[in-house]
Amino acid sequence: MKRTVALGLLYSRSGSYARISDACRTGALGAIEKINADPGRRIAFEAVERDPGGNVDLYGPLCKEILRDTEAHHIIGCVTSWSRKEVIPTLEKFDGTLWYAVPYEGFEASDHVVYLHSCPNQHLLPLLDWCMPAYGPRGYLVGSNYIWGWEINRLARETMHARGGEVPGERYLPIGSTDIDRMIEEVRATAPDFIINSLIGPSSYAFLQAYAELGREDARFRPESCPVLSCNLTECELDEIGPEAAEGLVAAGPYFRDGNGAFGSSHEAAASRAVHALANLLEHAPESDAQNIAALLKSPVGLRSGIDAKTHHCHQPALIAQVREGTFRVIEDGGVLPGDPYLTQPRPKGTTPKLRVIR
Repeated sequence: MKRTVALGLLYSRSGSYARISDACRTGALGAIEKINADPGRRIAFEAVERDPGGNVDLYGPLCKEILRDTEAHHIIGCVTSWSRKEVIPTLEKFDGTLWYAVPYEGFEASDHVVYLHSCPNQHLLPLLDWCMPAYGPRGYLVGSNYIWGWEINRLARETMHARGGEVPGERYLPIGSTDIDRMIEEVRATAPDFIINSLIGPSSYAFLQAYAELGREDARFRPESCPVLSCNLTECELDEIGPEAAEGLVAAGPYFRDGNGAFGSSHEAAASRAVHALANLLEHAPESDAQNIAALLKSPVGLRSGIDAKTHHCHQPALIAQVREGTFRVIEDGGVLPGDPYLTQPRPKGTTPKLRVIR
């Protein structure tokens, strides 16, 4: 007979980043269904869902409600870094664990968070390795006005400057704002070699649509001349962006469907991986579902899980893909890299591609 384990889900079904939340939730629920239907599994999950509705102030209280009022000790959830940081004090108080399935900006290694998606040494740095030799050293930075935008752009700026590059402009928008006219005019005026887009949700969609229009007016701003790069865009948002505006976008991540993948996006894949990894840990330690994640990762199964017991980050493929005819196609494979949230390890050799001739 299977042992039933309560598992929290903390995703917003509405708000600025609902499409990413829905992709993560789909991956988590799909994995729960598979595990529960598998006769070879010794555990089953019972989902305990809470919906913050895109309100960052509700993440902490709803996390507390799950950990205090239900049997759940583990939560799959949160999209923004803002919401993740809001729940960490509650996780610490109740000795709970958040399984986080979204790319983030690094420089964090909480004892109560498992990071299932990419950090900067797995997304941003490979993206710059690929882009700067091929397109040039001048990158314009745009971002949403919170932790993700600030930190990705800070690291991009520092990396570009260290390589002799230049940042001709840097602009931020409040989450949800679509007031992108000034950004577009600055891009037109400064004519960068590429753009790093760390906007999220409607802000990102509006910018990309306006930039595509700029490219139709001026060939300097078309993907072959000045591409838009992202560390967080996936297939789950392409419909919202629209086919014309999405064409030519370049993104880094650990997974792209590329025509035949099992998951709709890397968000879905990472959330599914979280549920399966937790199931493996718990069913091989039948009495330990209440233990903190540090104890679980020190078990024999934990040591084979691909999750670093010290930093709680995962080994991830470092892929770069470009939207071609409406679909992300992988154009560069940097291999599987360990998560290095504080960028303490030397960069792997041989990651810089040959220069591309632009005609």
